[in-house]
Amino acid sequence: MGISRIRSARIVLCLIVVSLAGGCAHKGPKRPPVTGTRYPARISKPYKINGIWYYPLSTAEGYREKGIASWYGADFHGKRTANGEIYNMYAYTAAHKTLPFNTYVKVTNLKNGRSTIVRINDRGPFVRNRIIDLTYKAAKEIGMARAGTAPVLIETVALAYHDSKKKNAGWKIKKPPDPNIGNFCVQVGSFKFAQNAYNLKRRLSRRYPNVRVVTSLVGNSRYYRVRMCRFHKLSDARDALQEIWQSGFVDAFVVAE
Repeated sequence: MGISRIRSARIVLCLIVVSLAGGCAHKGPKRPPVTGTRYPARISKPYKINGIWYYPLSTAEGYREKGIASWYGADFHGKRTANGEIYNMYAYTAAHKTLPFNTYVKVTNLKNGRSTIVRINDRGPFVRNRIIDLTYKAAKEIGMARAGTAPVLIETVALAYHDSKKKNAGWKIKKPPDPNIGNFCVQVGSFKFAQNAYNLKRRLSRRYPNVRVVTSLVGNSRYYRVRMCRFHKLSDARDALQEIWQSGFVDAFVVAE
């Protein structure tokens, strides 16, 4: 039952406990009590497993990933996870190598379309070609417990943050921003010579409002980029892009600011 997981850090910890306390074979209770305890914010630093360095992300906004999911169960039940919690194979949590702790993700089994939402509280799986390790409960819900693995899609559905200004503050959930709402522009051209950029700006301004020149440095080179801006919906920017393409500016594209 379960999937074999390579966890060098836990093996080292187990050996230390064996030498100090005389054993690490106890697998913990069948189902540890879930008290709803909230844990303080933890800085997830880069770490090294089996000679490979992993660099946790600073944000999970807009995160999507496809790959193979697996699950882990009784061998780790009742033991500590990477963020300090007690692992509960009957809870809706998961291990991921780089997503921030306490990020909530939707995991969809691409074979049957079933999905579940889990919270990231552990690191792994450190097995080639696997992207997430689910609890037994979550794996069962999406119909992959028996097979052990399944192709999945991971999508961020909520971000967790900790209010350090309040004593004993718990984790709060913040929905990620809608990627279709914001400040968008259509970049029509990019030039090394300012005069060329301003000539195009004057030409476009006769027909379109809110045309501007944005200066940026790329290495040691300065570029002058002509953009049509003030689109607050991605769909509006894409409509303007279609019109620009029809006017002959086939290299134009949408950018977010």
